[in-house]
Amino acid sequence: MPFQQVLKIKAEIQSIFIKHKGNYAYRRVHLELRNRGYLVNHKRVQGLMKVLNLQAKMRQKRKYSSHKGDVGKKAENLIQAQFEGSKTMEKCYTDVTEFAIPASTQKLYLSPVLDGFNSEIIAYNLSTSPNLEQVQTMLEQAFTEKHYGGVLLWDSEIGNVLWL
Repeated sequence: MPFQQVLKIKAEIQSIFIKHKGNYAYRRVHLELRNRGYLVNHKRVQGLMKVLNLQAKMRQKRKYSSHKGDVGKKAENLIQAQFEGSKTMEKCYTDVTEFAIPASTQKLYLSPVLDGFNSEIIAYNLSTSPNLEQVQTMLEQAFTEKHYGGVLLWDSEIGNVLWL
């Protein structure tokens, strides 16, 4: 390839890169050059971008996290690793657990309530998204008059301890 043509392609690569604010890597720059009528090998585009020190911005992939940081004030540790209750519904525990469905992209979220006295699951809720509605439904199931009739110490994994 003649030197003048290489200079012209370098200029085009720089203009494409700048126009798209550094978001285009060599593959997309190569396609844009093709759209503009230049017939250049993708390896040459990659090499010229390396010579020009043009590197696309990389996007970070993040896993879903429902953690909101420190919200409100943290309750003191009233349970202190004494997980067994002396009577039913005295100490209850909960957590939201994520399950990936095999051969699918879907996930399910389980929110159970465990009684600290006899390790019985009092109530649970299964949902496709971990939200407040799921936890509220589970709490309504767990704390009906049939199950609950006094003071309760409630603990969840994120450190929220409630007296009910």
